[in-house]
Amino acid sequence: MPQLDTSTWFTVIMSMVISLFMLFQLKISSHSFYSDPKTMHLKTTKHSLPWENKWTKTYLPLSLPLH
Repeated sequence: MPQLDTSTWFTVIMSMVISLFMLFQLKISSHSFYSDPKTMHLKTTKHSLPWENKWTKTYLPLSLPLH
């Protein structure tokens, strides 16, 4: 049974990795990305909500008084 020749594997694998790297670089460089958005200072308005001023309690069904 003949021996498997692995002497060229390193060259084949390295050339494949380099070619894939170049291919992905070309693919990525063809895309145009948006520039960074400028930070905008938005005015926050405080809305007066009726439930902010009073305390509300949520009752569980089991904690209700027995009838």
